[in-house]
Order: sequence, then C-alpha cells, then structure tokens
Amino acid sequence: MQQYYFLILLALVFVVLIVLPGRQRKKVQAQQQQMQESLKPGTSVLTTAGMHATVAGIGDGTVDLEIAPGVVTTFERRAILQVREPAGASAVEGGTIGSTAAGSGVAPVEETPDGDATGTGDGPADRAH
Repeated sequence: MQQYYFLILLALVFVVLIVLPGRQRKKVQAQQQQMQESLKPGTSVLTTAGMHATVAGIGDGTVDLEIAPGVVTTFERRAILQVREPAGASAVEGGTIGSTAAGSGVAPVEETPDGDATGTGDGPADRAH
C-alpha cells in the first residue's frame, strides 16, 4: 500500500510539472497566431524589440511596418508582440484630454504684461535670463 502512494504522488507531480504548463503554452501560441492573422494595414503594433509601428502591408510570413512617416521596414510576423490601441483612443476613454495642468506634473505657464509666456523660473531657459 505504501508503494502505491509514492506512485500516485509521482503521477501527480508529472501532471502538475509537465502537462499543465504545456497546455498553457499551447493556449498562448493559439492567441499569438490569432493576433498575427488579424493584422491588417493601419493597425498599430508593438514588436518584440519594443518598437512601436503601424502595419503598412502584409506579406507571406512577413509584415511591412511603418516606423516613421515614409519609413517602411519588413519584419517576420512572429516579431509582432501585440496590437496596440491608438494613444488618442485610450486618452479619450480615460478622460485625460482637456484636463488641467494641476496634478499632471506640468509646470503652469505664466504670461508677463508684455505678452511673453514664461515658466515658473525652475527650467534652464528661465535661468538663462
């Protein structure tokens, strides 16, 4: 009876350490494959190297990414880590557009009587005067 407990324990360890992580890995691979197949021109993406770009074209196993206006490079599809939301869309949903400088970490700008805008006196440009 004692030896059966050891075999049952060994089988459980095998399942926990080998089978379960394999299933999770397959699930992640399926999600990555679905994401790569859903790419279309105009989609904002993040590469595995950390580069933010926009899909300019789709090839056979490759994707053309526009990394700057007029600069297009070719990457393997598997180099796409994730599809990104445009920055404007998340800012509108989060309510950050139109917020004031108070609490945002941005120094307020003061206007002098002659109409020139100045900062708070803390920046390098303010120290030069």
